[in-house]
Amino acid sequence: MYNSKIIGLGKYVPENVVTNDDLSKMMDTNDEWIQERTGIKERRWIEKGSEDTSATMGAKAARIAIERAGLTKDEIDFIVFATLSPDYYFPGCGVQIQDMLDMPTVGALDIRNQCSGFVYAVSVADQFIKTGMYKNVLVIGSEYHSGGLDKTTRGRGVSVIFGDGAGAAVMSRTEDNSKGVLSSHLHSEGKYAEELTVLGPNIKKWVPEILEANDPEDTSYYPYMNGQFVFKHAVVRFSEAIIEGLQANNLQKEDIDMLIPHQANLRISQFVQRKFGLRDDQVFNNIQKYGNTTAASVIIALTEAWEEGKIKDGDTVVLAAFGSGFTWGSVIMKW
Repeated sequence: MYNSKIIGLGKYVPENVVTNDDLSKMMDTNDEWIQERTGIKERRWIEKGSEDTSATMGAKAARIAIERAGLTKDEIDFIVFATLSPDYYFPGCGVQIQDMLDMPTVGALDIRNQCSGFVYAVSVADQFIKTGMYKNVLVIGSEYHSGGLDKTTRGRGVSVIFGDGAGAAVMSRTEDNSKGVLSSHLHSEGKYAEELTVLGPNIKKWVPEILEANDPEDTSYYPYMNGQFVFKHAVVRFSEAIIEGLQANNLQKEDIDMLIPHQANLRISQFVQRKFGLRDDQVFNNIQKYGNTTAASVIIALTEAWEEGKIKDGDTVVLAAFGSGFTWGSVIMKW
């Protein structure tokens, strides 16, 4: 039985920085209001006319991760791409990566688990490697939110939260079962699907209906979030997923060297940190700089934590996420 471990990390974020003060010029909001509710100070939004997309940002992050892994693109056996904002309704971004990186005709799989996307993607790659099917799997989380947000006062409750960006990891086979992914734990509760969603377009409201309606007041194409409801569920599910992972590996909360939570809201991360009694240096947050980049948030944060030397060989690293679906999960790994 093989194990899988991360051997290369990379990230890419657009150059365009959008501050809370910038948003106050678009909608009725201000820096204090946004920071108090979310902890966010700024985020990256793709500028109009830029060539950046979910796929191209993912490709940029992937090239860095592959180089840091000491591999070439031809040594990647499979691609797993997590996003809620693909370049096309179909096909998914995974096949675009295969083309953009000029890779052999390897398989490409797309994950649609929104904020939990990277955690789900890691678990999928881990299983492919552990069963011996693939040796090196490229895992990407990338999001282009800014083009689909309601940037008026009507949409401020959602639009101030989200940012654009991408991260990538190369996961590889190892025979050292004391290193790498120890376990992953995934959950969903679909009865709450419409508490955090984009309702249109969908199969009940397809192209003819969209064209016929042409209704400027139709908000179904913008993200909707029942903020307080999501928050209450998130703090519970985050904790449950982390505890489940620790128990599965006979670990205690004191054994956590680094917790990388999905960057949904700084208040959620701080709540979880207090619940587990973790120090500031045991939890990595960067939502202040990037906002919520959904499927990209965990991998961008993991990459930054590693780049800053906050993750060392032998550390117990916990990834945890909660989001639309509802979906949530955790990954426990030994670095």
